[in-house]
Amino acid sequence: MNILVVGAGFCGVTVARLLAEAGHKITVIDERDHVAGNAYDYTNQYGIRVHKYGPHLFHTNNKKVYDWLNQFTTWVPYKHKVKAILEDGQYVTLPVNRETKRIVGEDKIIDTFFRPYTYKMWGKPIEELDPSIINRIPSRDDDNEYYFPNDEYQALPKNGYTEMVKNILDHENIAVLLSTRFDYDMEKDFDHVFNSMPIDVYFDYRHGELPYRSIKFHDVTLPIPKLLPTGTVNFTHDGPYTRVTEWKNLPAHGTNPRYTTLTYEQPCDYRENDKERYYPVKDIDGKNRETYEKYKQMVNPNMTFIGRCGMYVYIDMHQAINSAMSTAEKFIQENTI
Repeated sequence: MNILVVGAGFCGVTVARLLAEAGHKITVIDERDHVAGNAYDYTNQYGIRVHKYGPHLFHTNNKKVYDWLNQFTTWVPYKHKVKAILEDGQYVTLPVNRETKRIVGEDKIIDTFFRPYTYKMWGKPIEELDPSIINRIPSRDDDNEYYFPNDEYQALPKNGYTEMVKNILDHENIAVLLSTRFDYDMEKDFDHVFNSMPIDVYFDYRHGELPYRSIKFHDVTLPIPKLLPTGTVNFTHDGPYTRVTEWKNLPAHGTNPRYTTLTYEQPCDYRENDKERYYPVKDIDGKNRETYEKYKQMVNPNMTFIGRCGMYVYIDMHQAINSAMSTAEKFIQENTI
């Protein structure tokens, strides 16, 4: 079959590769000028690798996903640690552990770490958000310092995510067209479309806009060898920034002895950031999900929506790949050549 994949992020390229290996002819398009979606990384003029859309840290217990990616990259082991900086400049561990509770005071944990960060991140107070969002960052009663303490596979691709995605797309049955926006006329040239564009955009906002949070990234390079104690530091103040990442603190991200590059993150409504959509808003009353379901009912049989924006879900990289693998396997079973 002749298949169009809209979007060269993890969902799109996973579907593309699996269907190409099954004998289908795949065309992958992306409106950006690069592959890898929000995981895109590059090496700057200082020899430091930067993730353009914020830090992407691979972690999973899904051996199937990890083994599949092994075909396309060499891994560098890395267990992520995060610190939060308090008003007095002191660093404490996140997620909150026993030591953090001792330093800050257990009765101040919510107001110090969760309430200000959540409001900046989502533009809503904690009380208006689905509890599952808060539960993504648990509180611990031990001295663990790792951000993902229970995940068996934690690593970064040695040569970056962009290189890994290029390897995934390196197949004779896959053609890639960048700086190419989806057009409805394309549908008539393909037997099926796997679409990772925002589903409300595809249907011209028939049932209204689905809200997203976005992030403005601010890069700065300083003439010092190192600044932060960990790869990422979260802010506890009520200013506009949520966190900062120092890229050299991640393995295989550059070794410049004179300069270091950092990226600050400033959350905002996606309409304030050229409609760059990063996080679907999971409201506590579920109205956004109800709107999505209305769009889902409109999808024709020759199209499958995938990814965060296509399915309006908040998923990590390994979950995106796993979802795409399941989607592709189901399609192959139903359309055996």
